[in-house]
Amino acid sequence: MNLVLDPVRVFLVAILVLWVGSVLRGRVGVLERLNVPVAVIGGIVASLGFAAFTLTSGREVAFDLSTRDVLLLTFFSTIGLDARLSRLRAGGRALLLLMGATLVFLILQNVVGVTVAALLGRHPGFGLIGGSVSFAGGHGTAITWGGIADASGFDGTTELGLAFATFGLIAGGLVGGPIASRLVRGLPDGAPKHHGGKASDADADEDAPRTYAVTSGGVIRTLFLLALCIAAGRELNLALSDMGTVVPGFLTSMAVGIVLTNLMAWRGLDLDEETLQLLQQVSLQLFLAMSLMSMQLTQLADSIGAIAVVLAAQVALVVVYSRFVVFRILGGDYDAAVASAGFAGLGLGATPVGVANMDAVTQRHGPSMKAMLIVPLIGAFFLDIANALVIQGALTLPPFELDAGR
Repeated sequence: MNLVLDPVRVFLVAILVLWVGSVLRGRVGVLERLNVPVAVIGGIVASLGFAAFTLTSGREVAFDLSTRDVLLLTFFSTIGLDARLSRLRAGGRALLLLMGATLVFLILQNVVGVTVAALLGRHPGFGLIGGSVSFAGGHGTAITWGGIADASGFDGTTELGLAFATFGLIAGGLVGGPIASRLVRGLPDGAPKHHGGKASDADADEDAPRTYAVTSGGVIRTLFLLALCIAAGRELNLALSDMGTVVPGFLTSMAVGIVLTNLMAWRGLDLDEETLQLLQQVSLQLFLAMSLMSMQLTQLADSIGAIAVVLAAQVALVVVYSRFVVFRILGGDYDAAVASAGFAGLGLGATPVGVANMDAVTQRHGPSMKAMLIVPLIGAFFLDIANALVIQGALTLPPFELDAGR
């Protein structure tokens, strides 16, 4: 008889997972230096524990993840509500150039994944999951598209995507600093003088304790906007489905958020940004904890060698692309070097990893307000939308038909 955790127990375990991750990160220095999120640390520990339970008892653990699905939509709705066009205009020409480079990179990431999959004798869909779905897309995108693939008969795709996303997150934190250090050493004038201290309070680690000025009224108003994004996004998703266009639910919820926040800005209506950021962090951390702790690691045993090969190929792509494309198109200066470190974290892991990479560089060499502006904007506004379009476009090609067999 399997052990089944209902939504309340899943929620309870997820909070415990975050606590365990926080304790371990505080005691293991390398985890803190690499800025590995507490949800990833605790989630991996929990999934290992559940795998050990299954192997020793013969009983599998099943999770009711309906709460996680709502948290996913909530998180991407906060991303949409935070994407004001005025902020994009502030990025200027450098932001436009990085947008173009990001779009090309997403395509290349999928080409590399599919190529490696072909060399390993795997279905092209394996390469797509081992491409921009899991690496640039991160855990949320991996879960969304993995769920679609699982529903089409590709069992274990969600776990595979989570594994790619987790290893990519760690790798993104490892390669960003060395990339920037090498580029800075090669600059004719060296790095700017640095007198210590942080470049900006906004650059702080997302897992560090923060104080938010929130009120009950602000929380209720923000929750209303998030519920509106989710509800309207669901209706939009159903309408698109009726027209024959299948897109993940998070994309339509995020799209509604983008339209809503810019309409509010146009009408002069304020958005409680601190409350929005707080709910963004809460939904993200709980979502990741639930996702990672529920990974069925026993299903990945046969794919560990292929995962390592795909990871190595994607790391090589990010290193080469960051150094020889991103660095050059952004001007080949100190700001470009810092942005390259951020892009490496963004391409393999997530926006917080990219920001952490840049923060580590600026702590040592000096501030770079330009890089700290454009890289988070790419991660918060552009990457998820462009990635969804790239993935959706790839799935229209014959090799990726979900019923084509593995």
